[in-house]
Amino acid sequence: MKKVTLAAIAALAFNLSHAVEVEGFKFDDRIKLGSSELVVNGTGVRSKFGKRYVMALYLPAKAGDTKGVLAAKGPKRIAISLIKDVSGDTFASAVTKGINNNSSDAEQASLKERVKQLSDTVIALDEIKAGSSIVFDWVPEKGTILTINGQTKGKEIAGEDFFAALLKVWLGEDPVQNDLKQGLLGKAG
Repeated sequence: MKKVTLAAIAALAFNLSHAVEVEGFKFDDRIKLGSSELVVNGTGVRSKFGKRYVMALYLPAKAGDTKGVLAAKGPKRIAISLIKDVSGDTFASAVTKGINNNSSDAEQASLKERVKQLSDTVIALDEIKAGSSIVFDWVPEKGTILTINGQTKGKEIAGEDFFAALLKVWLGEDPVQNDLKQGLLGKAG
């Protein structure tokens, strides 16, 4: 009986501590967001002009393409860990550009005030240091929640269309980096 109990404890400890490591940063393979359990769909490195950040995409169930990610119901998470310092202005500009590059004119018009809300919040952060964690959570009953190093920043941003536009920065037809997109879709080579 003692051996069975020790084996069960060891198995539980392994399952609780399993993580995906990318460039020295660890992402849990499963997380809780509210009452939902999410799985890591994929990970990648933003490396154009040098390694800038690593990231993971969490979903209720794995999806192998952008359409499946966008159609997934329930909470979702974009988790970013910075390899290099970045100014709030630079990060906000990059996200805004990514949203605009992957949205129609009508979508851009609909998203404009919410993109400005996110941009203003991020710009106000001034500089975000290497090693920092940037998390965008989609919580259906609340909206998009930005967290930096475990602290919520700004107000919740309403609309699943906003979170979809945010996802398209990395997963859209014109992603910031194609191999990062493939990694987030679980297709890294």
